[in-house]
Amino acid sequence: MTGDRARILDVSGLSIDIVARDGGRRPILRDVDLSVSQNEVLGIIGESGSGKTVLSRALVNWISPPLVASGGSISYRGRNLFDLPPNEMQKLRGRKVAYIGSDPGSALDPTLPIGRQIIEKLRAVEPGISTAEATARVLRVLDAVRIPSPAQRFHEFPFQFSGGMMQRVLIVDALVTNPDLLVADNITQPLDVTVAAQILRLLRELQRDFSTAIIFVSSALGVLNEIADNILVLADGRVVEQQDTRSLIEKPEHDYTRNLIEGLPRIWEAEPIATAPDEAVDPTREVILSVRDVYRSYATKDRERLFAHRLVQAVRGVSFDVYKGDNLGIVGESGCGKSTLSRLLSRLEAPDRGQIIFKGQDIAHLGSRKLLDLRRRFQLLLQDPYNAIPPHLTIGRTIAEALRIHGGMSAREMNERVAATMSEVGLRADLMDKLPVGLSAGQRQRVNIARAMVLEPELLILDETLSALDQVEQGKLLDLFERLQNRHGITYVYISHDLSMVRRVCNRVAVMYLGRIAELAGNEATFFDPAHPYTRALLSAVPAIEHKPYDTATYLLEGEPPDPIDIPPGCSFRTRCPFAFARCATDDPGLTKRSDDDYAACHLVSAGASAPLRMPVIDMTAP
Repeated sequence: MTGDRARILDVSGLSIDIVARDGGRRPILRDVDLSVSQNEVLGIIGESGSGKTVLSRALVNWISPPLVASGGSISYRGRNLFDLPPNEMQKLRGRKVAYIGSDPGSALDPTLPIGRQIIEKLRAVEPGISTAEATARVLRVLDAVRIPSPAQRFHEFPFQFSGGMMQRVLIVDALVTNPDLLVADNITQPLDVTVAAQILRLLRELQRDFSTAIIFVSSALGVLNEIADNILVLADGRVVEQQDTRSLIEKPEHDYTRNLIEGLPRIWEAEPIATAPDEAVDPTREVILSVRDVYRSYATKDRERLFAHRLVQAVRGVSFDVYKGDNLGIVGESGCGKSTLSRLLSRLEAPDRGQIIFKGQDIAHLGSRKLLDLRRRFQLLLQDPYNAIPPHLTIGRTIAEALRIHGGMSAREMNERVAATMSEVGLRADLMDKLPVGLSAGQRQRVNIARAMVLEPELLILDETLSALDQVEQGKLLDLFERLQNRHGITYVYISHDLSMVRRVCNRVAVMYLGRIAELAGNEATFFDPAHPYTRALLSAVPAIEHKPYDTATYLLEGEPPDPIDIPPGCSFRTRCPFAFARCATDDPGLTKRSDDDYAACHLVSAGASAPLRMPVIDMTAP
């Protein structure tokens, strides 16, 4: 017992090995001890390769070859899970012990409605329950996790759900049997900050309502600070420290923990970042990329009318400039139009209308031949470090492919350029003739960086390039980007949902909402004096270990943005804004200039005036 709380899970001396084809073994986990009690949230943190995911799966006895348990025990309410027959373990895992992974997209059958899938799982672990009872219970839990219109979403397919809603569906799938223990493995990493904050608050509420013990695995200490009662630190497969959350953050005992905390990017305690001067202030400042009134829509089938289509308005009238040597950040929730904008900026797609002027040429309407000649000067780096690299090509051939396409170099010159680029981005020379199998996520992302840098570009567009990496690996690559910028004068556009990363590297920030720019300002103004309520909502949701100046209770958003097919009139943010008033329902605010390089699209902002730190509370009952 811990106080008056029953002990749910005890792990003693747990060791896991990976067995090679020749029979040799390599340890993954060594002598892990932990326990979790009813109503407790235990956080587990560590760098990539520390063994977090293996441990999370071992806790629900989900270990299969080439992984083997080489020692120790995992006891659920006194029963060693390793001793249970497979059929009993399957029943226990489905009913009393639940697991949620970090990839909601691959966890459900895409051919079946989500309600039917959850009911099938429920009836498999509770054979005596009727379909009507199962349906009623699933609908209750769908409503409990705040999925809007649960009776309608019950019949929809996984592809109709956003990433945040899919993660909520998996929570329903895990909690529908009212388990004693829930293991959540890095479930907020792929989500934007507002959805992640909603998920964390939701888990806390459900944990209290259902008296569930939660083991929450994460690579972000700020996330665990928001949810965990106690934190276990894992390094090289061993537990190096365990304390209550506040004590661990304020007084870490192990050098590894201290280094982990010192390496975390700060937001409001960070050193000021200079804002690039406006053209009006510095007329010599070169504009390398100018986006002018860009629109992009996609036709989608209308399910209610035969042969009819509706338009998804992905990007709506976006305009901004990027100066040479800039680090411009573009942030916003999933579905705000960030990735569509990245495809437009890199000319993977053409806008419906508007101009994208790179180095004086409008690439939005450039012919294919001229575009190919110009493309070597701007490059796009994507998020997925695994699928972006051909598995059948050597690393050297992958990096050299762009040089082959553009031509003009001999084989010897290409090899020399590839070798020099690999060295510059921190890849060993002996990797040139090897296949990418076995490379870590960070190494694979360095291959992607080398593939872009080999063309000596002037502009790099980074679309969630670092989001799949832990914060330590992110820091190493951000240092690399800084060195490359200092050496080559590269300009960066960072498209990201990671506001702590944007705070660290971007001198200007554009905040997007529902296809438009809601605010465009310098780094300091964005994080310390944002004008738009949406910007404040994003900042209130940032998981951090430092004090946040924006109250989550006031600003944190619920639900998701309106449907981009059916955008409400007036201000598109008004349906979620805590300060909306009558004018917001009729007038669509344009970007108002607050200073030389500071704009916000909000009726509460007066031209040339800074928004007050605390916005007025306005009658929400106004139409």
